[in-house]
Amino acid sequence: MVSSILHRATGIGATVGLLVLLWWLGALVSGPGAYAAFSQHASAWYGLVVLVGVSWSVISHAISGIRHFVLDIGAGYELTRNNLWATICTILGFVLTAAFWAVLLLR
Repeated sequence: MVSSILHRATGIGATVGLLVLLWWLGALVSGPGAYAAFSQHASAWYGLVVLVGVSWSVISHAISGIRHFVLDIGAGYELTRNNLWATICTILGFVLTAAFWAVLLLR
């Protein structure tokens, strides 16, 4: 149940990510002043929280989508296996997001 709710929530988060991407692209083509304003917000603490949240949403939604695809082909419906993969996918979303940001911030 938690996996299903998280899948829907991360889908909404991915939509927010699309809006942030559009803001970034709009700032990019609008000139240095608009891009400086975007960069100021993106590099602030609240901007980083939003960017980490958006990246977690996209990564988790993708992992959960792969899990749902496997379920759609008829595999993994046994209760214990389904619960195991739901837990693994949830944890993997956090781990891959942490790895993504570690690579970005430590380069």
